[in-house]
Amino acid sequence: MSTITTEELSETTLLRFATAGSVDDGKSTLVGRLLHDSKSVLTDQLEAVERASASRGQEAPDLALLTDGLRAEREQGITIDVAYRYFATPLRRFILADTPGHVQYTRNMVTGASTAELTVILVDARNGVVEQTRRHAALAALLRVPHVVLAVNKMDLVAYEEKVFAAIAEEFTAYATELGVPEVTAIPISALVGDNVVEPSANMDWYGGPTVLEHLETVPVSHDLSHCHARLPVQYVIRPQNSDHPDYRGYAGQIAAGSFHVGEQVTVLPSGRTSKVAGIDLLGEPVDVAWTTQSVTLLLEDDIDISRGDLIVPTKDAPATTQDIEATVCHVADAPLTVGHRVLLKHGTRTVKAIVKDIPSRLTLDDLSLHPHPGQLVANDIGRVKIRTAEPLPVDSYSDSRRTGSFILIDPNDGQTLTAGMVGESFAAPEPVKDEADDDGWDF
Repeated sequence: MSTITTEELSETTLLRFATAGSVDDGKSTLVGRLLHDSKSVLTDQLEAVERASASRGQEAPDLALLTDGLRAEREQGITIDVAYRYFATPLRRFILADTPGHVQYTRNMVTGASTAELTVILVDARNGVVEQTRRHAALAALLRVPHVVLAVNKMDLVAYEEKVFAAIAEEFTAYATELGVPEVTAIPISALVGDNVVEPSANMDWYGGPTVLEHLETVPVSHDLSHCHARLPVQYVIRPQNSDHPDYRGYAGQIAAGSFHVGEQVTVLPSGRTSKVAGIDLLGEPVDVAWTTQSVTLLLEDDIDISRGDLIVPTKDAPATTQDIEATVCHVADAPLTVGHRVLLKHGTRTVKAIVKDIPSRLTLDDLSLHPHPGQLVANDIGRVKIRTAEPLPVDSYSDSRRTGSFILIDPNDGQTLTAGMVGESFAAPEPVKDEADDDGWDF
């Protein structure tokens, strides 16, 4: 592969994707093969893998070690953490997350896939669709990942039989469609040998579709935040102390969604005050328009009270503010989340006190059944919650924006992240029970 210039890299699009699958289905090997065959591995990295493989008595380099970097993972031969890797081809830049396969690390899979536009779910061709495959499909649907790739791995161990691949692809696609997954692309591969990962396979002439890399390079990034309602969480108010700009007041932050234009009418939430965009500074230079993921400073025509945690939005697309949030959450802490739990809720750049008023249901990922009113969520549980905040928050639905429709719950005592939430997402939970009053100063 030819060297990519800085100019070429700046013009390519970015795709965030995650891998998932059962233990020993070959996720880390697939990622290693993808990096190796696309010439994205540095020489010293490959030499380190070769040395580690030789010390184990392996004749060929174990490409899984390119992602299984933790000592505990190498000793156990499994992936227990999310391994992030960054690479690029002339057509696209990539951020990939290699997520764990064990059910007890469901929270890690949620972390890795929460920002992904695409998820690669691996299936061992010898085993077909198993329980953990269905869990990962359900999580991809819940997290609204726009594209799912079914990689039927280890085709070399089933003699590259087309009927084996076809049966697995049909079963998985039918299940994913029932969950609401918008798109499934099935690809037969052998990560160990390299069939259909970067180069087309000579052993499966019956398959005429793309390789994994070809699909990653060409799939449209359909969840494009630049087409969402514009949102700028204010991170910092800039008031330079110099005589050149004595009246300068800028509101800095990273645009979470959409685009802003000079002259546009905007509203500041939660106060509801309005103004117009007088200017936009990007990297110290004035621009007429700025869009999602760019870090900018907005200047407004009116001198109004704005501070960190406020949200600047177009007046015509302003979300409603609320103190009552219903959401689907994945509990990530070892300590349980209980009804009546006092927490801090972080949404964008704003953090407020909150109470867990009810946990209407817990989702059983094995069969997608609901356990009503469990009273608590433990590590890796996914459930439906009702939360009351101390202050109004301008939240979007997660289905509209994965950035401004999400939040985290934090332990106010030690700052530990407890739960990741998706506003408005539902899996048909039953009606919640009536809230019980609290009288200890946290009842909002």
